[in-house]
Amino acid sequence: MKKHSILVGLGIVGLLFSCATNPLTGKKTLNFVSNSELFPTSFQQYGEFLNENKVVTGTADAKRVESVGVKIKSAAERYLASLGQTAYLDGYQWEYKLVQSPDVNAWCMPGGKIVVYSGILPITKDDAGLATVMGHEVSHALANHGAQRMSVSQIQELVGAGVSVATSGKSAATQQAFSTAYGLGSQFGVTLPFSRSNETEADKIGLTLMAIAGYNPDQAIEFWTRMSANSGGAAQPEFMSTHPSDATRIANLKAMLPEAKATAAKFGVVFK
Repeated sequence: MKKHSILVGLGIVGLLFSCATNPLTGKKTLNFVSNSELFPTSFQQYGEFLNENKVVTGTADAKRVESVGVKIKSAAERYLASLGQTAYLDGYQWEYKLVQSPDVNAWCMPGGKIVVYSGILPITKDDAGLATVMGHEVSHALANHGAQRMSVSQIQELVGAGVSVATSGKSAATQQAFSTAYGLGSQFGVTLPFSRSNETEADKIGLTLMAIAGYNPDQAIEFWTRMSANSGGAAQPEFMSTHPSDATRIANLKAMLPEAKATAAKFGVVFK
């Protein structure tokens, strides 16, 4: 058996044995990385980041980040409990930190480690806007998107190695052409659409979490409209981006609103 056939075979075996159904999306997802492997590294990197950046404490904004974060965490716990998945959050060590930075950004590392940059607060504007952002970022962690991306990267490296082996006997120009074609194909055909799909999943889960937490999900539309205005129309074409276009995202969110509200109603939360 040729070496590249062995590599492809190993990749197929990995695909068969590394797919699990995520309770929040209902989809089978590729995941080679367990939480027991991922969380310790995540927590270490989070601590290093906080040590190297200015963490804001004791201010009204810092307290607001903490308060909204706790409500989103509680919503996630209640939602997962309703799905019979109380153990899903085992190992999570929630933290919510405001960091002084002009960047318009926020993120949540695997295991519930959240950072909100002060630069996004003028756009979040209020608690509902902040809940939109934090719910979205928490949802990336809950949907295991970080582990999925690591797994996809491993598969791409494996297949890329197979391409290199398969073309090893050809001219340098041919090898370069195959390598370039594979690189572009994997980026535009796999990586970027995969990232956009992750963003849409996080939008949907985040909308539900903010609604269960008591924040009107209609306000998510207002937040993303403000984000779009802040970008000034400078976004890349959608097919070249890791994120959906602003128009696509807002349209998707509007379509998701009835389901988010219906789910929140099951928890006794009703919006006028």
